[in-house]
Amino acid sequence: MMYDLAIIGGGPAGVSAGVYAARKRLKTIFLAESVGGQSTDSVEIQNWIGTPKISGLDLAKSLDEHLRAYASDVVDIHIGARATKVEKIEGGFSIQTNKDTFEACAVLVATGGSRRKLDVPGAVEFENKGVTYCASCDGPMFTGQDTVVVGGGNAGFETAAQLLAYAKSVTLVHRSSDFARADAATVNAVLAHPNMRALVNTEPVEVKGKMFVDTLVVKNKETGDISDIPAAGIFVEIGMTANTDLVKGLVDLDDWGRVKVDGKSQRASLPGIWSAGDCSNGLYHQNNIAAGDAVKALEDIFFYLRASK
Repeated sequence: MMYDLAIIGGGPAGVSAGVYAARKRLKTIFLAESVGGQSTDSVEIQNWIGTPKISGLDLAKSLDEHLRAYASDVVDIHIGARATKVEKIEGGFSIQTNKDTFEACAVLVATGGSRRKLDVPGAVEFENKGVTYCASCDGPMFTGQDTVVVGGGNAGFETAAQLLAYAKSVTLVHRSSDFARADAATVNAVLAHPNMRALVNTEPVEVKGKMFVDTLVVKNKETGDISDIPAAGIFVEIGMTANTDLVKGLVDLDDWGRVKVDGKSQRASLPGIWSAGDCSNGLYHQNNIAAGDAVKALEDIFFYLRASK
C-alpha cells in the first residue's frame, strides 16, 4: 500500500511528528530502530519542557507511550526497523529497511546523529559518570565544580559558555593551534571570562577517577609533556555524524552530511522530503528544538499532501 507519510526515526523529532500525523489522520508508517534517541544515555534530563527532570530511559518510555496512545489505526509503528535507503518512485518514495520495503507519498527524515565518542582509556568506563556528551542535559549537575570541555569548534565554545554560568571553572582542551572553526566573537567572549582557560595543541590521553571522574590526563603535542586537569565533568564536543546515508544522493546535504532544509518549513531540496532534528542542518540541536521542527514539518506536510490530492 501507499502510505501518506513515512516517518523515519524514533527520537523526539520522529515521535512528535508521529503524534501530529495521527491527530491529522495521515496514514503513516513509523520506522525506527528504537524510541528515545540519543538522550536515552542521559542519567537526568532537566530541560525537557514541562518535566523538571527525567532520566533518558523514562523519557524514551514516555515518548513511546504518547505515540501509541494516539497511533490507533492511523500510524503503523515498526520498532526495530532500520531504514537503509529512500528512493524516488512514481507517486512518492520507496523506503527500504532491514526487514521490508514500504511506499509513501511523503517522507520525514528524523534519523538523528551519532556523537563522536572520546577514544581514550577510561572514557567508556566513566560515560555518564562524569564523561558526558550533552551540556544542556547534564551541565547544571556540575554547578560549583571544575569542568573540562574537549573540542575547540563552535560546539565546544558554546558548551563552555553554558558551563561558565554555574561551574567553578572551565578548561577547554583543543588539539589544534587555533580556533579557526569557531566564531571569533564567541571565542573572544568566552576566553575573557575569569573562570575560563584554553589549552591548544593539547589532546586527552586518559580519563581517571574512582566512582566518578576526577581527572583528565592530557598531552601537549609540541612538547610531549603530560599533565593532569582536575575535573568532575568532562564535556565532549568533537563532532557528530548525521545518520543520513539513506538519502545520500537524493537530497542536498551540507559539509557535515546533514540534510539541508528550509528553516520555515523543514523541506529538503527534493519535493516530498522533509527533515528535522540532529540529521538536519538547523543552527541548534536539542530535544525541544527537534520536536518543534518536526511539528513544523508536519504542518507543512499536511498541506502538501492535501494540495496534491
